[in-house]
Amino acid sequence: MSTAFLYFLHVLSPLHSGTGQGVGVIDLPIAREKATGIPYLPGSSVKGVLRDRSGNDNLTYLLFGPPTDQASEHAGSLQITDARLLLLPVRALRGTFAWVTSPYVLRRLARDAQDIGISDLPPVPTLDDHVCDVIAEAAIGVEWERNNQQIRRVVLEDLDLQPQPRYAEQWAAWLSKHIFPAGDKEWASMLAPRLCIVSDNVLIFLLSTAIEVIARNRLNDNKTVAKGALWYEEALPAETVLYGLTLLSPTAKVREQQNEAALKDRINTLTQGTLQFGGKTTVGRGLCRMRLVSVQEG
Repeated sequence: MSTAFLYFLHVLSPLHSGTGQGVGVIDLPIAREKATGIPYLPGSSVKGVLRDRSGNDNLTYLLFGPPTDQASEHAGSLQITDARLLLLPVRALRGTFAWVTSPYVLRRLARDAQDIGISDLPPVPTLDDHVCDVIAEAAIGVEWERNNQQIRRVVLEDLDLQPQPRYAEQWAAWLSKHIFPAGDKEWASMLAPRLCIVSDNVLIFLLSTAIEVIARNRLNDNKTVAKGALWYEEALPAETVLYGLTLLSPTAKVREQQNEAALKDRINTLTQGTLQFGGKTTVGRGLCRMRLVSVQEG
């Protein structure tokens, strides 16, 4: 019997999951979906990191498949989807930053979660471009007086949005419960006042302005930039949250050895602590925390 998990990645340092050479101003862009432009981390990257962490024993071969020279013997039992963007940290006029998402992103999360049997998700809002769904007492709201009237706004990057509390409180409670471990109450409590649901159009705009762009170079022995060795690369900023699905589908080899429980324990062990995804490992990029959510937890 297959076992499915929803997994979340909380990015601790800028994450560069590249697609090779760029053709525009950015020399090394991050991977984005072709139709939507939304960033993602390929499932192959996630699976590769877990495989490398697992070592070389029988459980590893049952989960990820045997060594290359024995690949024809049996398939691996673990399937991992791409990690899709869920929450994008965006600079705010007040409160340092907001965790931004949109109805389309939440609708995809709800669809994927429901497909594996998680059914307690809040309703997904629909929003106009000038409105954002936040909790009424949000730490990111600003207020001023104009013509004897109190004006309240949420200012993200260059956008001035009207706060409209609707479903943000329900989504903040659900997300903080699942993204952060039970013992990490401090980070869980930070999500509620910073969660900001904006329209899909606004999110697409922010994805072109709030993604981190890093200038890199290579120096000569005299500490000057080598010729042709200055380049720009994109990265998902620290505090980004991504999500995906994992499916443990026991093969005949697993059923023969009757060790499905051991495989589940191994998966939980592999996702503990800090993991590194994407490129630029030696400069500290891509440090993340991973959390699995089972159907029972949902």
